Amino acid sequence: MKKLIFIVVLSCCCLQLFGQKNKSKSGSSSLETKIPMTAASWDFPSGSAEFIDHKNVPAMKILKGDKVVLKNLQFSEGTIEFDIELEQEPFAGIFFRMADNNESEYFYLRVARAGNKAAMDAAQYASFVKGVLLWDLMDHYQGPADFKKNDWTHIKMVISGLQMLVFVNEMARPTLEIPRLEGNTNKGLLAFNGRCVIANLVVKPGQVEGLPAREGFDPTYHDPRYIRSWEITEPLPLPRGRELYEADFPRLAVKWQEVVAERRGLMNMTRMFGASESRRYVWLRAKLTSATEQVRKLSLGFSDEVWVYVNKQMIFVDKNTYTSPQMRKIPDGRISIENAQFDLRLKEGENELLIGVANDFFGWGLIARLDKMDGIDISTDFPPPVEQPKDLNRYTGTYNSSDGKLVFTAVNDVLMGQAAGQPSVALEYFDKDKFRLEQAGVVLEFYPEEKKLILKEGNSVQTFIKE
Repeated sequence: MKKLIFIVVLSCCCLQLFGQKNKSKSGSSSLETKIPMTAASWDFPSGSAEFIDHKNVPAMKILKGDKVVLKNLQFSEGTIEFDIELEQEPFAGIFFRMADNNESEYFYLRVARAGNKAAMDAAQYASFVKGVLLWDLMDHYQGPADFKKNDWTHIKMVISGLQMLVFVNEMARPTLEIPRLEGNTNKGLLAFNGRCVIANLVVKPGQVEGLPAREGFDPTYHDPRYIRSWEITEPLPLPRGRELYEADFPRLAVKWQEVVAERRGLMNMTRMFGASESRRYVWLRAKLTSATEQVRKLSLGFSDEVWVYVNKQMIFVDKNTYTSPQMRKIPDGRISIENAQFDLRLKEGENELLIGVANDFFGWGLIARLDKMDGIDISTDFPPPVEQPKDLNRYTGTYNSSDGKLVFTAVNDVLMGQAAGQPSVALEYFDKDKFRLEQAGVVLEFYPEEKKLILKEGNSVQTFIKE
């Protein structure tokens, strides 16, 4: 009987010790979960995956590149390890903290870089935000990796709060060190995609190997040259082939939203406005108050197109759409502070930096940095919006010039304009006594006291006199 009691007590002590060993430093459970490579454990489109013995181990083979989702496991932080055999291009990777198809974190390998140890974009991390993969906004979250096609590659991911380490084959040194996970989720499902084979998938909740949960250091944090405070408008459609001109300037009554740039000075419009189903644009503005008249260099990163004005004068236009002939070669159509650099001529006193940004492909963003800040103060201290004039009758009537006649009427608080033989069109008030016809690039400047109107269309200027 005494011997039986001794055995029971010893067994309890062993179980207690085992439980202590299987606690992470944070006190959460760190029991390993080996994920079965069986069809019952995964959700996938019919015919897109099969479950086989591959090289003597149970494996999941993804046949069509579709997303294959692990059932019934909500992952927040810990360690994920698996073996992957890459078969076909272009990508193969793992989704984690996946809330749905629109919000997820994603690590992946570029299959075409297999065998190229020097390829800077072999291993990449990016997040899905509002349905958009922010790949072209995050060129700094990539690096070389040593892997081959048609051979096992071992991957280990350590995820703690906002940080992640990724090891590809080499376990002594991380392939990627991600100081801040950029997704909007902190918990969710796991999934794989790409033409590949997955085996030996192990999830260790809570095992973070001492990796801090708080975000890591931003290398631009102490650099005051970045323009981080902006005001921004809501997006508007911009048909393909059309540029932004003076007629597109934001009207005085427009509502501006104050915003602050993310890490590395990135204005992330995708996080604010989501995917662009078609080409559209926003305006960004900042006030640069200069102690003297001076010329500064402005480095600009942008995705995809920009129109830059200083004090309403255009100084720079460029495009950086991936795969297009105009894309910036550094770094391959992605946003970077190295995209462009040009002179910024500032007058003494207040200067308005106004930048139009358009997008219809992947991420949408802007980064701006001056070469130095001597004698410059940056703010968003602009006057409040100006409401449309209540009395439109001061603009109505018939106006004549040597080239023709224009008639203006007020209908439901909207100023309508009509040329001879043409239908009447609505005009948009955008500045003091100024209206525009956005589609045609026409600006109308009224001088009510002088009974005069100046019409601007491109380089053409016409004067009309009121009857």
